[in-house]
Amino acid sequence: MIDRRALLTAGVALGALAVTSRYGRAQTMTTTERIADFKHLSDAEWKQRLSPAQFDVLRKHGTERAGTSALNHEKRKGTFACAGCDLPLFSSDTKFESGTGWPSFYQPLPNAAETTTDRSFFMTRTEVHCSRCAGHLGHVFDDGPKPTGLRYCMNGVAMKFIPGGTSAT
Repeated sequence: MIDRRALLTAGVALGALAVTSRYGRAQTMTTTERIADFKHLSDAEWKQRLSPAQFDVLRKHGTERAGTSALNHEKRKGTFACAGCDLPLFSSDTKFESGTGWPSFYQPLPNAAETTTDRSFFMTRTEVHCSRCAGHLGHVFDDGPKPTGLRYCMNGVAMKFIPGGTSAT
């Protein structure tokens, strides 16, 4: 026979498991531990700075639908920067066509991106965040081209393109 305490304990454990499977991410740093002014912004302040789609991806770890980003077709020289804080993230020199429907790069700029383990949706992936504002950018996979063999599969809505004659590397 199950007593009330055991039933409550099981309910709490199942609730925690459900939350962790959707939101549980083993992160090396939380958003509030980030440097710069961005560490103190509330959700309301982020919503003022970002479009609803940008807020969903950058702050709530959402994913834009494949093939919907104009940055997929961006071929000019320049830099892809974080839509949340303007930090330069990727050089156009590292962009390649992955066929996935998202802008893909084989290497971020130095000190631009951080990674954490993402265990959502009953799988383990490596999540990529902006190193300044901790905004969710996408995921990195080990099926990319040389020289790194990595594919940084980014949400275009999480970035903006800054054209320039030469790309920063």
